[in-house]
Amino acid sequence: MSRFKRDLGDLLQRHSLGICAIVAAVVLVPVTARAQESALLTEAGQDAQPQTASPATDLADVPGNDPVQEMFPHFKNTRYWLSGQANFIFQTHPPFHASYSGRNSLDPNYEKATSRVLTLYTGVRLNNSTELLFDIEEAGGAALSTGLGLAGAPDLDIVRNPLLSKAPYLGRGMIHKVFALSKDKVENSRSFVSLFDELPRRRLEIRFGKFSMVDFFDLNSVGSDTHFQFANWTVDNNGAYDYAADTRGYTVGLVAEFQDRNWGVRFSEALMPKVANGIDLVWRPWQVHAENFEYELRKGIIPKKSGAVRVLAFTNYANMGIYREAIAEYKEGLVPVPDITHHPWHITRKYGFGVNLEQNLTKNLTAFVRFGWNNGKTESFAYTEVDQTFAGGVGANGAWWHRKYDRAGVAVVTNAICKDHQEYLADGGLGFLLGDGALHYGRENIVESYYTAHVWRGIYVAPGLQHIVNPGYNRDRGPVLVPSFRLHLEF
Repeated sequence: MSRFKRDLGDLLQRHSLGICAIVAAVVLVPVTARAQESALLTEAGQDAQPQTASPATDLADVPGNDPVQEMFPHFKNTRYWLSGQANFIFQTHPPFHASYSGRNSLDPNYEKATSRVLTLYTGVRLNNSTELLFDIEEAGGAALSTGLGLAGAPDLDIVRNPLLSKAPYLGRGMIHKVFALSKDKVENSRSFVSLFDELPRRRLEIRFGKFSMVDFFDLNSVGSDTHFQFANWTVDNNGAYDYAADTRGYTVGLVAEFQDRNWGVRFSEALMPKVANGIDLVWRPWQVHAENFEYELRKGIIPKKSGAVRVLAFTNYANMGIYREAIAEYKEGLVPVPDITHHPWHITRKYGFGVNLEQNLTKNLTAFVRFGWNNGKTESFAYTEVDQTFAGGVGANGAWWHRKYDRAGVAVVTNAICKDHQEYLADGGLGFLLGDGALHYGRENIVESYYTAHVWRGIYVAPGLQHIVNPGYNRDRGPVLVPSFRLHLEF
């Protein structure tokens, strides 16, 4: 514990100027805060960065439309896009109780780690209905216990395979085509996923190329952005949504969506990785593939208050193992411990669904709830080891306390796995994230809170805290306290 205090003290000393800036900003009197807010609005305008897959809707229908400040003004009224982000997350945890540890356990001793993600967003609009989007990314740094030991890992920015190259890579590369199905137009908030200033109210959009499935599916405005909001894997995304992705979170495929005034529906066909958490995709879509469906209703459940309801379904076909078969091999003495990868190449199916709701409670306070389930008898393969999840939380806009560019939030999530998955881990089996060598099962329960403070122009800092009970679903380990400090630069 003394080492934890020393390192935390060093961290506070290194970031003393930033912390002082936060404290000074938070305690400013309302008159000064309002004057600063007015100056900032004059400097950069009031454009909000969209966090939904369908930004071209009436602004009154979009909950949690929080403004973002940039260091440099973005191109406006042009057919080009150029912006960038840098996100650094420092996390640590003090020693915690662990009756035993295995190969894939979260280390019970004191740890610290810092992740980074640097992204350059570019795009060009070829005409009024077609655009090209390209993002160059570099991700590196470290993760607590190299990302192992938790289903709800505390940092969504981490690279789950520490052996991957640290060289920059193509994150997204898409062609985006819009087919007008009505003559009337709606305003569109330009962003790195759409450069159009306005779009047809009723339209069909087609995207083809490399992208992240959660660029478009399972989004909500207060629980989908690690750069400004929560950092935990199962808070920012539906933990049971085993969406098609390589280690870095990207896939290749097609997304088609139809949008009308208050509702939309989207579908995606995408490639799956060769192995669980693998970087290589299988380029045989007639064998290995994933389908994703989502219906979105942009209407609140509270009268006269905006909100949205999204219903998701997915199905994956890949070289995935079956937990029950791995356990049977172990009990027959064919392997020393259950091994979900010990099988010939064969195609199995994993499927699931989710519900994602968000609701404005007041002008500056938005709540969200997620539920997810999948057939956990098939190997967890692409995202994380969760078969069922419930999550809920609230996000607040800093305009509530006269700091328009700040935001804060708190969320609770509880994750679970099915009986076969439990027995597999209890017998000593390893998943791509979990494996303590044994298991005294209990739901993994997490509480996360954060405060993101705008320091100057595009500079944001965010202290945060996560409390994790039964890490890796194991009652014999934890609880774990994970404080964090995030630095975000918006260019």
